[in-house]
Amino acid sequence: MEVFDYLIPYALDWLNLLLRWLHVITGIAWIGASFYFVWLDNTIRPPAPGSELAQKGVSGELWAVHGGGFYNPQKYLVAPAELPKELHWFKWEAYSTWLSGFALLTVAYYFNAQAMMVDKAVADLSTWQAIGIGIGSLLIGWTVYDLLCRSKLGQHDLAFGVVMFAFLVFSAWVLTKYLSGRAAYIHVGAMIGTIMLANVLMLIIPGQRKMVAAMAAGGKPDPIHGQRAKQRSVHNNYFTLPVLFIMISNHYAMTYRHVHAWAVLAAMMAAGVLIRHFFNLRHRGRTEWRYPVAGVAVLLALAVAIVPKAPVAAPAVSFAQVQAIVTQRCVSCHSDHPTQPGFAAAPGGIMLHTPDLVRQNAARVYQQAVQLKAMPIANLTNMTDAERAQVGAWFEAGAK
Repeated sequence: MEVFDYLIPYALDWLNLLLRWLHVITGIAWIGASFYFVWLDNTIRPPAPGSELAQKGVSGELWAVHGGGFYNPQKYLVAPAELPKELHWFKWEAYSTWLSGFALLTVAYYFNAQAMMVDKAVADLSTWQAIGIGIGSLLIGWTVYDLLCRSKLGQHDLAFGVVMFAFLVFSAWVLTKYLSGRAAYIHVGAMIGTIMLANVLMLIIPGQRKMVAAMAAGGKPDPIHGQRAKQRSVHNNYFTLPVLFIMISNHYAMTYRHVHAWAVLAAMMAAGVLIRHFFNLRHRGRTEWRYPVAGVAVLLALAVAIVPKAPVAAPAVSFAQVQAIVTQRCVSCHSDHPTQPGFAAAPGGIMLHTPDLVRQNAARVYQQAVQLKAMPIANLTNMTDAERAQVGAWFEAGAK
């Protein structure tokens, strides 16, 4: 093996690690700001009629204590009488999250599309076809969402939410017809993340700039910009829990490897929206337990619905047979020195290149290769159902 054949995947692993870390950090900052400002909008209370604050144009305020200090945020109905000397903008949290996320998508998926995006049992795509579908989904997602927002439907929150949810579920269904389950999930998440970023970049920040420019010119800002920004900010708030689930979903093959993975994702997203809605209402002073109860009920029903089927009894299988299967189908990735292109280290740190390691990781092999059929990744080594059944029979007999 040429030294670069080994070092390039190793360097990509480091790049993957650093980008993932950055993405999590910036994502926390962005989602934290989103949660805080939606909470602020829902929690502020109007000042007394005729009070000094009301005369200044303050639409709401609140008092809070944190970190040993008292805070008194105030929100103006449109804008204060004078432009403040120092004005804080919240935009780089969104920009940095999307940029690091797209870079991570490129390193983890596009640089190794045949392993991470293509499942030949789903569709026999070339690398560029898979990447084209992935990037295309991001552009289509934003275009459809923005057109819906600008239509009359965008004026009706509930109807808009139902239609947008249906569009995302349809997108998930389409993507699972072309990409591997893992790649389909991550691209639905990237589609939502792109919508959230574009809301900030294309509408919220430009609207705020127009309001500031009007004040700087001595005029009165048009309130429509604030109204549009508020609508898109609320949409972003409801998108957060589905996106967070998708960010961690690649660790749970029971979801994206299911025969109806798109429906599993739909249920998870619906539960996230219901639970988020409960908190948004609670911040307004309304505690409606039906929403989190419904969300938890959806999750419980889903957990029951996707329980793995009981294995069918099979003839006794020797360890030698199992080791031969593992050596042929798994060791190219799961060893101290992987030979599969694109992998510098064993996925998940699971190594299977010795008999002791196979026995030590028997439960993990059984779960990933037999129950979930998540491994080998995209079935790169063409593991057959008969071989999976043999591994299953060996494990169920005691893995000896």
